[in-house]
Amino acid sequence: MRHALIFAAGLGERMRPLTDRTPKPLLPVGGKPLIEWHLEKLAAAGVHYVVINTSHLADQFPDALGDGSRWGLRIRYAYEGPTPLETGGGMLNALPLLGSEPFIAISADIWSAYDYATLPVEPAGHAHLVMVPNPSWYPRGDFVLQQNKLHADGDGERLTFGNIGVYRPALVRGHAQGRFKLLPLYQQAMREQQLAGERYDGDWWNVGNPQQLAELDAHLRG
Repeated sequence: MRHALIFAAGLGERMRPLTDRTPKPLLPVGGKPLIEWHLEKLAAAGVHYVVINTSHLADQFPDALGDGSRWGLRIRYAYEGPTPLETGGGMLNALPLLGSEPFIAISADIWSAYDYATLPVEPAGHAHLVMVPNPSWYPRGDFVLQQNKLHADGDGERLTFGNIGVYRPALVRGHAQGRFKLLPLYQQAMREQQLAGERYDGDWWNVGNPQQLAELDAHLRG
């Protein structure tokens, strides 16, 4: 798999005041911008081409990351305008830059030790999502994982979406342009038995507020 999308367009409202002048993916953690950890891991996994969707303080991304050559990558930027398009709208907006093959998509505001090279090249359905054990701040989880398929409800284990996945463009292609979330498309794919998943039990961090950023920074430096 050669292409990837990084969601980096959010306003980072819960991270204020840190994000008043710096977009959340460019905040430093462990000695480098949060998004740089993803770029290094994608390059190590054999990805050569990365699309980064941007909105809030978008002009800072090219200045900080350039064309990606320092990581052996080619980076393109998909600007969403001053108002972020949410996950679904952002993915649809980036499709012209991503091509017709399945691609990796990750949120910039997580950190994990997950090896992107282990993701399936061809998802068994419209998408393949990496699920993690429910964190203390989100005990109800998102979806039920049963025999490598995801369901809205059921007898299997309920887990939290880790914001790492592989997608076929067909998941969002055909949807009207504009601002929309991926969740309704996940729900439709689950009804059609077209949403695959796996459980990951390794190191995974959500970076949603200054405290979580500080905790991750201490973990990486320690």
